[in-house]
Amino acid sequence: MADVQVRRIEPGAVDTRQAARAVQRIKAYLQRNPHEQAIRVHAEIGEEEALVLPRQAVSLFAYILSQIAAGRGVSVVPSDAELTTQQAADLLNVSRPYLIGLLERGEIPFRRVGRHRRIRWDDLMDYKRKSEAQSRTAADELARLGQELGI
Repeated sequence: MADVQVRRIEPGAVDTRQAARAVQRIKAYLQRNPHEQAIRVHAEIGEEEALVLPRQAVSLFAYILSQIAAGRGVSVVPSDAELTTQQAADLLNVSRPYLIGLLERGEIPFRRVGRHRRIRWDDLMDYKRKSEAQSRTAADELARLGQELGI
């Protein structure tokens, strides 16, 4: 599999007001043209040839701009990206040794590249969703028990 890089925009790297104005214009355009699948982008100044973008890409771009406008950083990761154990641990907000334990117990699929482990982005996100669902279920159970006991 080819080396896939994660692209990131750090908070504050882009003018949030400019991003907010851009996302408003994009959303307004998409709402006015709900069936248009190919979006033609023209320069505001000049007679340049239009850039044609798929609607899904424009929608994703609007989401990215909305996050930037809110002052958040944004990362773009291809769904088939393979992460190092450190990248995966950082995304789960756990230590690298803890993550390696999850891998070795088979809780998250991985493959070896030489001596190194690689985790697919999709597999990591599947684990994260399941883990968060289990945490919510446990918290709900604790709340129910607390109500029963009058705590």
